[in-house]
Amino acid sequence: MITRIKEVAFADENLKKAYFKLREGKFEDKQMFDFINRAIDDLKQNPLSGTRVPNHLIPKEYIKKYGVDNLWKYNFPNAWRLTYTLSGDSVTIVSVILEWMSHKEYERRFGYG
Repeated sequence: MITRIKEVAFADENLKKAYFKLREGKFEDKQMFDFINRAIDDLKQNPLSGTRVPNHLIPKEYIKKYGVDNLWKYNFPNAWRLTYTLSGDSVTIVSVILEWMSHKEYERRFGYG
């Protein structure tokens, strides 16, 4: 049995820059940076560590912008969320981070609020 290589990537360069910018921000930004780091570590160990979002609930924006056909959410403290999708092949599985947001933003994005 072949063990797949597990990697984590950002959906685009702007998101990656925003992630690194958190490190130099205020306390809350640094805290979010730490939360995202923990998520990255978890996803490198187990890409299925989040919660699967049913396909009919995937925001159309994600489908249009990223071509997403599967979506996962990773819960942070204080009801913040990270969304990601999985892609890969028989050798590698990549958790692609799409965004992180407050619970209020999450509800808006998914049409709950």
